[in-house]
Amino acid sequence: MIRRLMDYFRLVLFICGVLIGIQVPAFVEQYGQRLEAHQLEAKLSLAEFQRDADRFFAGDISKLIRHYQQNNDPVFSAGGESIESIYQRYTSLTEALSRFHQHSYSPYQQIALAPQKDIQAEVWQAYNHVILLKPEAIAIGLLLGLLISILCESVLSILYLGCRRVFSPR
Repeated sequence: MIRRLMDYFRLVLFICGVLIGIQVPAFVEQYGQRLEAHQLEAKLSLAEFQRDADRFFAGDISKLIRHYQQNNDPVFSAGGESIESIYQRYTSLTEALSRFHQHSYSPYQQIALAPQKDIQAEVWQAYNHVILLKPEAIAIGLLLGLLISILCESVLSILYLGCRRVFSPR
C-alpha cells in the first residue's frame, strides 16, 4: 500500500515538474516580447531628439544632451537630463535585446543571470500561463520533472533511512 502511494506521489511530482518546466519557455517568450516593446517605446520617445541631433550635431545625441545641460536656463538644463535618461534607457534596452537574441540559450541565460528587473517584474505580474508544445518546452518540462522527482525521492529516502536508524530496535 505504502509502495503504491509512493509510486503515485512520484508520478504526481513528475507531472508537476513537467507542467512547471513547460512554463519556462512561455515566460521567456513573454519577457522577450515585453523587452522588444519597451525598447521600441524608448526609441520612439527618443526619435524627435535624434532628429534634432541629426540636424544640428551630425547625429551625435550626446552632443545634443550636453548642449541642453549646459544651457543656463534651468528648464533646458532639466530637459537635457530627461533626454539623457531616455537615451540611457534606450541604450540599456537595446543592449539587453541584443544579448537576448545572441544564441538559442541566451534568453534563458539573461533571465537567470541579468534580467531587466522592471521588465521581469512586469512579466511576472501579468504572466499568462500557457502550454507551449515547442521542442524546447517539452525538453525543459521533462528535465525539470525528472529533477524534481529525483530530488524529492532522494530527500524522502534519506529521511526514511534516518528515521529507521533512530527508531529501529537494536
